[in-house]
Amino acid sequence: MSDWRFRLADNRSTLLAVAIFVVMFILYISNHPAGLTANVVQTASNKAVLLAFVAMAQALVVITAGIDLSVGMIFVLTNCLASWLVVGTPLEVGFGVLAVLATGAACGAINGAIVIFGRLQPIVTTIATGAIYFGIALALRPFPGGSVDETLADALTGRVFGLVPASLLVLVAVVAMIWIPYSRSVTGRAAYATGSSEAAAYMSGVPIRRAKFVAYTLSGLLAAIGGLFLTFFTYTGDAAYASGNAYTLFSIAAVVLGGVSLFGGRGSAIGAIFGALAFRTIGDLLFVFDFDPLWQPLFQGLVLLFAVSVGAVALFRVRNRLDWFA
Repeated sequence: MSDWRFRLADNRSTLLAVAIFVVMFILYISNHPAGLTANVVQTASNKAVLLAFVAMAQALVVITAGIDLSVGMIFVLTNCLASWLVVGTPLEVGFGVLAVLATGAACGAINGAIVIFGRLQPIVTTIATGAIYFGIALALRPFPGGSVDETLADALTGRVFGLVPASLLVLVAVVAMIWIPYSRSVTGRAAYATGSSEAAAYMSGVPIRRAKFVAYTLSGLLAAIGGLFLTFFTYTGDAAYASGNAYTLFSIAAVVLGGVSLFGGRGSAIGAIFGALAFRTIGDLLFVFDFDPLWQPLFQGLVLLFAVSVGAVALFRVRNRLDWFA
């Protein structure tokens, strides 16, 4: 198989997610009363990056054949923490941002340590830790409140040169600084090997424990970046249980829509990002077509079912599981 054909086959699921998003966004823009303007793109970007960060967090864990049901609660916890810490002088704001990101990474590391050394199922572990993280968030913000440095918030949620959404640039920067080095590293390749077949990876000397631990830690870090941006958008912290659950479920949907296999070992965070963008665009489409918001779950479910069905067609062509990862 030639190099370009191999790359095309390897990135087929990501390209499908990109295509779904592009089609939906074109439909959205062509039917929006204001058309394609900087304000419309900025609003859409600011709403989508929140789910994109959480979807990236979920994707890293799913690639290892795990699942993290605490990403939404880490997202909420760091939002509440940021409303306490990201205020004051520039130095205090900087330390506050670092503390929030470190907290998210620590939450992910705790998840990874329990899964690895406690040998518990990821779904059970992250349900339990998610409840603990939400309890801490509720202790920090029993009622919505707090504030955030407005200068930093406006800079990261506004537009660069009056045209490009700053939040979108931050998302690209996070992909460049976290996902690309990680996916090309030994640890990243070990994560894919672990998700494909943990037993085979172990027998081949792959550092399984390190791969899982780094994946969960980075997952917590990415969820914390999403929590920070939620604080920048709302200027407040809110321990909203429904919001945490919604982002957890939506992140799984975005991961599936983005072509990341729930069996592990296949897909990418970039696909999950475009899955998140497409998933968010569904709600925007309902807005421009003036549909009742109660229809939104139906349309989201139909698009998700379509994406899963396309992936299933490819599965029917293989004779055994090893062929799927070839």
